[in-house]
Amino acid sequence: MVELDKSISFDGRDIRLKVGLLAPQAGGSVLIQSGDTAVLVTATRSESREGIDFLPLLVDYEERLYAAGRIPGGFLRREGRPPEKVTLTSRLIDRPLRPLFPSWLRDDIQIVATTLSMDEQVPPDVLAVTGASIAVMQAQIPFYGPMAAVRVGLLGDDFIINPTYREIESGDLDLVVAGSPYGVIMVEAGANQLPEQDIIEAIDFGYEAVQDLISAQQEMLTELGIDITVVEPQEDDSALAQFVRENATNPIKQVLSKFDLDKNYRDKALEEIEQNTLTAIEHLPEEDSVRVSIAEGKDLAKTFKKLTKELMRRQIVEEGVRVDGRTLDQVRPVSCRVGILPRRVHGCALFNRGLTQVMSTVTLGTPGDAQTLDDLNPEEEKRYLHHYNFPPFSVGETKPMRSPGRREIGHGALAERALVPVLPPQEEFPYVIRVVSEVLSSNGSTSMGSVCGSTLSLMDAGVPISKPVSGAAMGLIKEGDEVRILTDIQGIEDFLGDMDFKVAGTDDGITALQMDMKITGLSMDIVAKAIEQAKPARIHILEKMLAVLEQPSQNMSPFAPRLLIIKVDPDLIGLIIGPGGKTIKSITEQTGAKVDIEDDGSITVSAVEAERAQRAVKMIQGLTRKLNEGDVYAGRVTRIIPIGAFVELLPGKEGMIHISQLADYRVGKVEDEVAVGDEVVVKVREVDNKGRINLTRLGIHPDEAAAARAAAT
Repeated sequence: MVELDKSISFDGRDIRLKVGLLAPQAGGSVLIQSGDTAVLVTATRSESREGIDFLPLLVDYEERLYAAGRIPGGFLRREGRPPEKVTLTSRLIDRPLRPLFPSWLRDDIQIVATTLSMDEQVPPDVLAVTGASIAVMQAQIPFYGPMAAVRVGLLGDDFIINPTYREIESGDLDLVVAGSPYGVIMVEAGANQLPEQDIIEAIDFGYEAVQDLISAQQEMLTELGIDITVVEPQEDDSALAQFVRENATNPIKQVLSKFDLDKNYRDKALEEIEQNTLTAIEHLPEEDSVRVSIAEGKDLAKTFKKLTKELMRRQIVEEGVRVDGRTLDQVRPVSCRVGILPRRVHGCALFNRGLTQVMSTVTLGTPGDAQTLDDLNPEEEKRYLHHYNFPPFSVGETKPMRSPGRREIGHGALAERALVPVLPPQEEFPYVIRVVSEVLSSNGSTSMGSVCGSTLSLMDAGVPISKPVSGAAMGLIKEGDEVRILTDIQGIEDFLGDMDFKVAGTDDGITALQMDMKITGLSMDIVAKAIEQAKPARIHILEKMLAVLEQPSQNMSPFAPRLLIIKVDPDLIGLIIGPGGKTIKSITEQTGAKVDIEDDGSITVSAVEAERAQRAVKMIQGLTRKLNEGDVYAGRVTRIIPIGAFVELLPGKEGMIHISQLADYRVGKVEDEVAVGDEVVVKVREVDNKGRINLTRLGIHPDEAAAARAAAT
C-alpha cells in the first residue's frame, strides 16, 4: 500500500490527510487530522445481492472514549448503544455522500468513521465527511466526487472556517457546508436569528473553502494514479418502457391534473393505472416482447415510477402548476389549536398544514431531569430535549414499532436546534424542558410541522420564549437549465423532486437550516433563491400561529412543578445531604418536595404545590443558617432526656436546654417544666466548637420573646 501525506491550511488551521497508513484490507482508508483530533475513515464494497433495487449504503460513525482519555460509564465500562450525537454524525456523513453515487449502483457499500483521538477543540464530524469522500475514491467505487465539508462559524462580523467548540458556543452561527465540483450538496445550520443574507454569505464562504479540499483530493488521486470514470447506462428504450409510455401517459396526466384529489386518492388512482397496465400486458400474446420482458424479471413498478416522475416534473416546469393545484410559492392551508389535552400535560398544540398533522407536547421538569451526556462532545448535559415520533399509521401503513431510528433522531435534533435560540436562559427559567412531537399524519415537511407545533406548545405551557419560530420545507425541480423552486413541498414532491431544504426561524431571522440533495450539486444562486423564497412562507405560517396564541401563557399548568432556587455556601452541601443522604431524604419525605443540589451551592426545590416547596426551602435555610449567641427563637420541644430538652429552632436545626437553664429556680425533673410539643422561647447561649447549640430560657426580654413568636408564625 502506497503511503501519502498531504496538508491544507485555512487561516492557520491545518487539515492533514494520510492514506496508506492504517486499515490495509479496507477498500480505501484515510486518517484525517486537525489539531489533535484524528478520524480514521474506511470504505468497503461488496458485490451486489440478488433482488436489491436500491443502493445499500451503510454509514457508521464510531466514537471511542479513549480518544479523549476517558473510560465509559455504566456497568460494562465499554461503549454501548450509540449516543444521539453519534447517530446525527452518521447522518451528516451519509447525506452529502449518497447523491454522488450513480443511480444504477447496487453494490453493498459501508463507510466507517472512527474517532481515534480528540483534543476537545476540533469537532470530528466535518473531518469524517471529507474523509469519507477520500476513502470512497481510494476504493475506486463509482462516485461523482470528490466531496468535502467544512464548518463555518461567526464571531462578531467575521466568518471563520472550522471553529473550535468554544468558538461555536460563543458565536452566532454553526453551519456545515458540503460541496462537490458541481455545487453545494448539503447544508446544515443552527443560527441565532441571523438574516437571510448573512446565511447566504456564510454558505458561499464555506463553499469556497470546500473547493480547496476538493482540489487537494484531486491532487491526491493523481499522485495515487486513481482515475474514477462513471459510465451512465443508456436511456431505457425497451419494449416495456415504450408500452408503459404509450398506455399510461394520458391516465397519469389526468390524475396529476386533478387538483382536488388528496394524497390517498391520488396514490390509489396511480396504483390502479399501474395495475391496469399490468393487466393489459397479461392479455398480450405470450411471445410478445413486452410480456417476455416481464417474465424475464423486468420491473414494471420501476418503469411506471420513472414515467410518473417525468410527467409530474414536466407539469411543474412547463405549466408552473403542482399536483394539488398550488402555485410554486404557495403554502398549503394552515390551522392550529392549543390546549387540546387535559392539563396534566403541561403544554400542548396541534399543527395542521395540508394533510400533515403534528401534535407537540411539553413537559417541564426539574434540574435533576437534565440528560447526562456520555460522548466526546464537551457538553455534559442537556436541559432542552426534543423528541420526534413517526408512527406507521401517519402514512396509513402497518409495520412493527421499534426504538427511534436515524430519521426520527435527525428530525428531532433539527427541531431542537430551531428552538434553542429563543428559549429563556437558565437563570430566568430553570426548568428542564422536554418536547415530544407526534406525527399523526404525514404528507411532507413533518419536521417543520414539529417546529411550528412545538413553538405553540411551549407558549401554551407558559415557557417565556423570546420569539415564536416557524418553518417551511422548500423543494426543487431541475431539468437541464430549467429550475423551479417549490414552497412547502408535499410527499410526492419530496419523493420525486431533487431537494428537501428545510428553513426555520423567527420574523427576525433564521435559527436552523437543513438542505439535502438528490442531484450532484446546486449553484449558490439557486441556494440563495431557495432561502429567500422561504421567508414569506415562514412569515405567513407564523401569522396563522399567532392568530391562535399571540404570546406565552401567563399561567402554567397546575400540574407543572413549582421551582424555588436558593444559594448556599458550597461547604454546607454535606450538612444538607447528611450522612448517607439521611438529612435530605428526611426533608423530601416530610415535605413531598424534590431537592436538586449543584456543586456551586445552587439548590432547586420543586413541588407541584408551592407550599411544599416553600416548606422544604425553610428547612434547608434552617440547616444552613448560622446561629449567633444572644439570638432569640420560638421553637418546639422535640424530645426530652434526663438532663434537658431538645428544641427545634429552625426546620432541621436543634439545640438543647440544660435542666439548669429551664427556669430561674431549681428544677427537679425536666418534665415538670416542658413536654414534647410545647412551644418555648429560648435564647442561644453558646455554639461550641463542635457546632452543638446550647440554649437557655433565662434573661429573655418580653419584647424579644414577642418578636421571636411573630417570626415563627
